Amino acid sequence: MAEILVEPIESYALGQKKRGKTLFSKVGVVGCGKEGQNIARIASWHGMEVIFIELSEEKIDLAINNIGKELDIRIENWGLTVSEKRAIMSRIKGSTDFNELADCDFVIEAIRADNSGERSIDARKEVFRQVESVVSSEAIIATNATTIVITELASELKIRERCVSLHFFVTSPEARIIEVVKGLYTSEEVYERVCTFVKLINRDVIPVEESAGIVSVRLYVTLLNEACATLMEGVATLENIDKTMEVGLGMRLGPFKAADVIGLDKVVKWMENLHEEFGNQKFAPSPLVRRLVRAKRLGAHVGVGFYRYDQEGNIVASDDTAGKFKS
Repeated sequence: MAEILVEPIESYALGQKKRGKTLFSKVGVVGCGKEGQNIARIASWHGMEVIFIELSEEKIDLAINNIGKELDIRIENWGLTVSEKRAIMSRIKGSTDFNELADCDFVIEAIRADNSGERSIDARKEVFRQVESVVSSEAIIATNATTIVITELASELKIRERCVSLHFFVTSPEARIIEVVKGLYTSEEVYERVCTFVKLINRDVIPVEESAGIVSVRLYVTLLNEACATLMEGVATLENIDKTMEVGLGMRLGPFKAADVIGLDKVVKWMENLHEEFGNQKFAPSPLVRRLVRAKRLGAHVGVGFYRYDQEGNIVASDDTAGKFKS
């Protein structure tokens, strides 16, 4: 009589307790503003459970609502189905309690910059300490910061080699690249695991040596400053400067549109941090950018920046552009 082959059925069990834990099965995100929402949506889209930490239930509800709206856009334009949206949303949970991160094997800090204009290094270090106090010794702790180096953030942790930096692109959430930075303490094993994470979410790794601003921010802020100088000299209009870069050089967004998407308050902080770090005047914020920030024209998220926007976030055709500074 032929031998009966018996296949274990545990891997098919519906109960979570019966399932084996896989690499990056659960990802934590601290701070679910624009960057955090982007990270949470992408990770969940690729089958990972996501728990994000916010300061209040109101902020949690806002983040969940915004992620849902972003997926609705993909239902309308990208062929995502309603059932797929439900599956993605079911894998995302918000909390105000850091203890909810305990079983995450990867936690990404993506807190908002503070309102004082000061570097948020102390706040980010505190987040790292709180995360380390609840996660396992094997868990990776990362930051999505661009102008603060990971070595500085990791310097006060007990297990420094677990820390790494990676940068998701806000101006193009579907960009298929992520900048990954290995700090002074980062182990090769942790770096390779993070590179695996990037591949699991269908992105390519851009290896970057540790430097404030990495590649994208350093190049972008100098471009924006030069675009502002070109506008102030009257060489071309704001719209035509953007159009030149988009059509002529193939940029997805011109420098002014990109600044509005990122948020001018955030761009100014980038510039100030880079100016402080390198002492080079090319990084100092243009007077045009500073003037817009003082006027609270901070970009698309408030309805007005270099351009004006309707409630759906679309640019409103108007003569009232940044060059005229009408309030």
